[in-house]
Amino acid sequence: RGKMSVGDAKKLVRSPSGLRMVPEHRAARSPFGLDEPPWVPDKECPRCMQCDTKFDFITRKHHCRRCGKCFCDKCCSKKVPLPRMCFVDPVRQCAECALVSQKETEFYDKQLKVLMNGATFFVTLGTSDKSELMVCRLSNNQRYLVLDGDSHYEIEIIQISTVQILTEGFTPGGGNTRAIGMILQYKVPGSEEVAQMKFTAGEDFSCNRKLSASWLAAMHKVSK
Repeated sequence: RGKMSVGDAKKLVRSPSGLRMVPEHRAARSPFGLDEPPWVPDKECPRCMQCDTKFDFITRKHHCRRCGKCFCDKCCSKKVPLPRMCFVDPVRQCAECALVSQKETEFYDKQLKVLMNGATFFVTLGTSDKSELMVCRLSNNQRYLVLDGDSHYEIEIIQISTVQILTEGFTPGGGNTRAIGMILQYKVPGSEEVAQMKFTAGEDFSCNRKLSASWLAAMHKVSK
């Protein structure tokens, strides 16, 4: 068990790269966050680090907000959202970084929202033969997996060591499978002990099975 003792309050800060909305307390940072990279000093990049074009009064240099390297406008023209660095607006990135950030934006817009909305599972602790019906969701600051039923648990995401998705419906020909559960292993705070939880989507109650499957798929992507 754990406690979310740090608030979710945020503040607006201005960096050389742009405006960022960051947690007031560093301890409340999302485990998916990235620090801003140091910029390559102007004096160390007389040429574009992608196409080798020489910089002059006409060809100006620009820094990619994700990698900090120096490029010409042609090689660093895309402005793409960068939620992992908490930027308020899309920021300039090189082509390679922009591609990564675009994929991550989809992750933030879809998978994380699914996880924060939550889903219902039967949860079994360790080797127990008893399970408890619980609502499972990701906390607003993305730092904890919160489980609520008759009991209450909060597992810090960075303490999770293994996520195994359980499926059914596999056929040798590669037929469709569906996620029906998950085995989660995590380190118990303050010890070297590894605990385990098993999550199973219910067959005989009114929760939305499709929602549970979507939640499990999102959790699988988080683990990657």
